[in-house]
Amino acid sequence: MTVHFIGAGPGAADLITVRGRDLLARCPVCLYAGSIVPPELLAYCPPDARLVDTAPLSLDEIEAEYVAAHAAGRDVARLHSGDLSVWSAVAEQVRRLEARGIPYTLTPGVPSFAAAAAALGRELTIPEVAQSLVLTRISGRASKMPAGETLAAFGATGATLAIHLAIHALDRVVAELTPLYGPGCPVAVVVRASWPDERIIRGTLADIAERIAAEPVERTALILVGPSLAARDFRESALYDPFYQRRFRGRDSL
Repeated sequence: MTVHFIGAGPGAADLITVRGRDLLARCPVCLYAGSIVPPELLAYCPPDARLVDTAPLSLDEIEAEYVAAHAAGRDVARLHSGDLSVWSAVAEQVRRLEARGIPYTLTPGVPSFAAAAAALGRELTIPEVAQSLVLTRISGRASKMPAGETLAAFGATGATLAIHLAIHALDRVVAELTPLYGPGCPVAVVVRASWPDERIIRGTLADIAERIAAEPVERTALILVGPSLAARDFRESALYDPFYQRRFRGRDSL
């Protein structure tokens, strides 16, 4: 018996990986975060699968489901939104499984920032404009941010910021980043990236709060900040330059 943690992707049911879909199809038990995982994904489960919405459950109750499935020798598919590597609460579940000697696997999913970038039609790393992407958030009820991980610290680098779980504190985001990026810095808020009701609100640090006030957003939104969001006249990468030699090009210098 194995617990298979699966990144369900950002929202659209067809953005799950082939591996994740196939695991769903063969697991007799599926635990899923019903508040943020699209119900269409459950269609991949076996017709007689035990489906458990974990949204109302505590960690102890989720662990009890794993223990019961382990005792019965039934594999479990555990669906989490986005990708498992960030803000998935997988670490605490894995710790409990390891303490009980229950095997597990992790299957990555499409992260929300990637879906947001696709919705915007943008690459987030632009030559000589921004070559780093910072995934961050602000302190919330679920967990606090470590002392050194602040918007000011990350913003001082000039990197593109993908700020998760912070739409309720947009005024704070604007206040902390404006001195670093300037009021004209591009901002994009992508709401429910890849879902049927996806929305995009574009602006700058100077006016994004006003734009959001006109189109209120309550949750499931990603805030992207940085000059890469509007870069146009940038230097092209040398990767495809005819004079750039690399071992896979397989031709003589021009």
